[in-house]
Amino acid sequence: MALPRVIPVLLLRDHGLVKTLRFKDARYIGDPINAVKIFNEKEVDELIFLDIDASKNGKEPPYEYLAEIASECFMPLTYGGSVRSIEQIRRLTKSGIEKVSINTAALENLSFIKEASETFGASTLVGAMDVKKNLWGKYQVYSHSSRKVAVHDPVAYAQALQGAGVGEIFINNVDLDGMMTGFDLELIRRITSAVDVPVIACGGAGTLSDLEQVVRQAGATAAAAGSMFVFHGKHRAVLITYPDYRELLHIRQD
Repeated sequence: MALPRVIPVLLLRDHGLVKTLRFKDARYIGDPINAVKIFNEKEVDELIFLDIDASKNGKEPPYEYLAEIASECFMPLTYGGSVRSIEQIRRLTKSGIEKVSINTAALENLSFIKEASETFGASTLVGAMDVKKNLWGKYQVYSHSSRKVAVHDPVAYAQALQGAGVGEIFINNVDLDGMMTGFDLELIRRITSAVDVPVIACGGAGTLSDLEQVVRQAGATAAAAGSMFVFHGKHRAVLITYPDYRELLHIRQD
């Protein structure tokens, strides 16, 4: 069995990095290339870049800029943002992207996932979902591009993504985004119990204990975080960081 991964999630906007709070109030935090170089030195497991405006604005992925980022990146790199066609995935993989995260296009047409999986293999595809609770406390899958509820049952949707052929599932909790108060272990546990593919949990991480809990108690294959790796202290000063090997032993030990 592969060891649990700890993955920084970086948000792209106009060739810059930003960080959001509950998917709002994006704050500029720096240059992507500089961040990649720091994470190289920290020997991170993997990186995820999400273009937060691409789907909403119907833009093409920034292929040339992504190729520049990938050329500096010494670890596996996942990109997500306005991926809607086989040709786009082909261009992204040629740019040096190992895995492609698909969110909106999967919500609109699951058969696209099947076609992409048959073309590139499941290991290239990450099925992404943004989940939030409604007024009655029920989980729902939220479409960032349309800002509406798209699916009413995240567990059933995770199973559908698996059935369509994704190699991994990425769960981002909208309510906990940037809060650094811990993962929603109940949500992650429900989904990991219902699917066989690896699950990446994102949204809420603030401490090493949070990372350990989502892996050991909720069954996530990987713990992902944004704010935890780019902010420091109660005033949220920008500081790109990552735990060292010794700090991650509790998460990675069998």
